[in-house]
Formats: sequence, structure tokens, C-alpha cells
Amino acid sequence: MAQSDPLDILLAHDRWATRRMLEVCGKLTPEQFHRRFEMGPGSLHDAMTHILAAMRVWADLLAGREQRERLEGTTRSIEDLRRLHDQIADDLAASARAYPLEGTVVRVRGGQSFPITRGAVLTHVATHGMHHRAQCLNMLRQLGVSPLPPSSVVEWTRIVDGG
Repeated sequence: MAQSDPLDILLAHDRWATRRMLEVCGKLTPEQFHRRFEMGPGSLHDAMTHILAAMRVWADLLAGREQRERLEGTTRSIEDLRRLHDQIADDLAASARAYPLEGTVVRVRGGQSFPITRGAVLTHVATHGMHHRAQCLNMLRQLGVSPLPPSSVVEWTRIVDGG
């Protein structure tokens, strides 16, 4: 059944598109997965790790928890990234629904505090993921991967809902 709630769409699409990217990355050689590119975080591994790290940081903020250690800077297998993704996406969805979207959280970074609505946080997480997945698509294209994984909301709707 087609979804119409924007929050449900943002969360479900982000989970689906990130999972598709991890599945395609799982078919690459380790050399391809870690190849350096002059864009984004620099490799498919690093871009996917960065996406997950950002999801986790914002989920922690939404849940009112202490921020856990960043994920970047450590090499992980594709299976480790898939497991992390499942855990983080579940956590983000639970944190997203725990409080009203119009509520405000305060992000502290570099000694400065930034109040932001919960709805804006969730929109940021989804658009941030899409931004870096687009970089991943470009990296995959440069590696000669074809076909590229579907990634847009329209593609998700057609595949998931059969539309």
C-alpha cells in the first residue's frame, strides 16, 4: 500500500536506499570498496560509514542520549556496516517517533549550541544520506558498475508499491 505520511516516507526510503547501496558495495572487491575518489568522504567505505555515523549522531540527539563515539576512522567489513545500518535505522525510527516533530533539540558542536526542531533533524538525516549516496553512485559509475542501484523516492515507490 502506498505511503503518504512524509515521516514514514523519509525513514523508509532512507533505510531502503542505504541498504541497496550496501548490497551493491558488497559485490565489489575490497580494492574497489576502498578506492579513493576526489569526492565526498573519499571512498565507498568511508561514505557509507559517514552516512551511518551521521544517522547515529542524530538518533542519539533525538533520544536524549550522550553522543556515542563516531564511527569514522575505523575500517569495517560490508557485513559489519549492514548490521550497523539495521541497528541504527531501527534506533533512528524509534527516536523519530518518540516525541512530537515540532519539539526542539539542541545540538552542541564546536562549543556552540544550535537549537533545531526534531522534524528538521529527520529531514536533514534523509537529505544528508541522499547527498552522500549520490556521491556513491558517481563512484560506482567510475568503477564501471552497471546497472546502478535505484535510489530515488520515485524508484522506491515503484519497486516497493509495485506502482
